[in-house]
Formats: sequence, structure tokens, C-alpha cells
Amino acid sequence: MHTLNPSSRSIRALAHRAMAFAALRANSSLSTRLARYNHHMHLARLAAAEQVAEEVRHV
Repeated sequence: MHTLNPSSRSIRALAHRAMAFAALRANSSLSTRLARYNHHMHLARLAAAEQVAEEVRHV
């Protein structure tokens, strides 16, 4: 049975996406903002992939 409560991984992915977009608006150099954005988007994609893998294991 599927639950409507978000998993900790989906919350983590959303948090990293929010941090990525915040990094783009930060008062830093362009290279720093881009590096922070890429870092947080990478972590968000990893968390999303872990969530999908976990869902597949439980099916």
C-alpha cells in the first residue's frame, strides 16, 4: 500500500533543490554560485534515485 507521507529521501531531495536555487540567487561570484548549484542538484538527483530504488525493492 502506498502512503501519502513523503519519505525522508524525497524531503532531502526537495531540500537540496531549494538550496540549489538559493545558491543561484546568492551574493557570490558566478563560478561559486554555479558550483553550489551543481553540488546541490547532484545531491538531489542522488536522493531521488535512492528513493526510486527503495520503491522498486519494496514492490
